[in-house]
Amino acid sequence: MLSTTLLSRKAVATLLAAASITALAGFAPATASEPLSSSLTTVDAEQTSLGAEERNKATAVKVLTQLFERADVKVADQRIRADYIQHSPAIPDGREAFKNYVLDLHTRYPNLKYNVKRVLAQGDLVLVHANPIYEPGTRGVAVMNIFRFDAEGRIAEHWDTQQPVPETTVNGNDMFGTVSNPDTNQPSGPRWQTPFSQKIVTDYFNTLLVDKNPDAVKYLDPRLYQHNPAVPNGTTDMREHLAVFFQQYPDVTAELKRVVADKDYVAVHFRYRLRPEDTGQAIMGIFRVQKDASGQLKIIEHWDVIQNIPATSANGNTMF
Repeated sequence: MLSTTLLSRKAVATLLAAASITALAGFAPATASEPLSSSLTTVDAEQTSLGAEERNKATAVKVLTQLFERADVKVADQRIRADYIQHSPAIPDGREAFKNYVLDLHTRYPNLKYNVKRVLAQGDLVLVHANPIYEPGTRGVAVMNIFRFDAEGRIAEHWDTQQPVPETTVNGNDMFGTVSNPDTNQPSGPRWQTPFSQKIVTDYFNTLLVDKNPDAVKYLDPRLYQHNPAVPNGTTDMREHLAVFFQQYPDVTAELKRVVADKDYVAVHFRYRLRPEDTGQAIMGIFRVQKDASGQLKIIEHWDVIQNIPATSANGNTMF
C-alpha cells in the first residue's frame, strides 16, 4: 500500500475509499406551477438521456469483450472514434494504435477472458469494472475503465486503472463480488436515488479529505464490506486510526477528476498523494449506498483499483 507501517496502511487504505463530486445530477419532477408542456419536455429529455446511457453501457461491454476476447477490430472501427484520446499509459493515442495494441495482446494471450463485473453510466461516461484473465487458471487483474462517449454513441476518450489480483485478502472478500443485499453486481434501486447517493459520497469526501475530520466515518455503515484486499471489513477503530494518520500526514490530498453515479452505485476517479512531492496513485473506486436499519443512507460496500502513476506515458497524456 502507500505507507510502511501497519497502522498507516490501514488508515491510508481507508482514505482510498474517499472521493469528491463537483455537482449533483438527477431528474427533479415537475412542480404543479410548471406548464404541462414544460413537464413533458423535461420527461422526454430524461428518457432520451436514460436511453443513451443504456446504449453506451452495451457499447462499452461489446467493445471490451469483442476486442480483447476475439481480436475483432471491426468493432473498433464501428464504435471508436479515429481521434480516440487515450489515458492508459501503455497505449498511444488514436484508434489504430489501440487496435494494434489489442492484436499484439491477443497474439500473446489467445485465451484471454475479459469477465465484466459491473457497468455504471451517467451522462456521457460509462464505468466498467472487470477481471481480465490472461491465461486460464490465473487470477488476472482488477481493472476499472471509464469511457467518454460522443453524441453519436462512439467512444471518444478512455481512462483506466489496473491492479494484480492477490491470492488472499484480509477481509475474506474477493475484489469483485457483492456482499450486501440485493446480491447483484449491477446498479439497483430507484433512479431517483442517484443524486442522494452522490451526496453521501460528497459529504464523506469533504469531511474526510478537505476538513481532515475522522468523524467522516459517520457516513459509513458499521458493517462496511470491503473489497480492497488490504482493508478489513467494518469501521471498528477507524476513527482512531484516521486521527493518527492525519497527524502523521497532514498534507495528504485526493484530487477528484470524474464521477459516475448510477442509482445505488457511485464510482470515482481521483489522484491520491501522501505528500505534495509524490507522483501518487491513480485510483478508481466504487461505493454502494443503501439505507441502514434506521433508514439513513450510508456507504455499505466499497471496491477499488489502485495503480502507481508511471514516470512516462506512451500517449503523452496524464492518467487523468
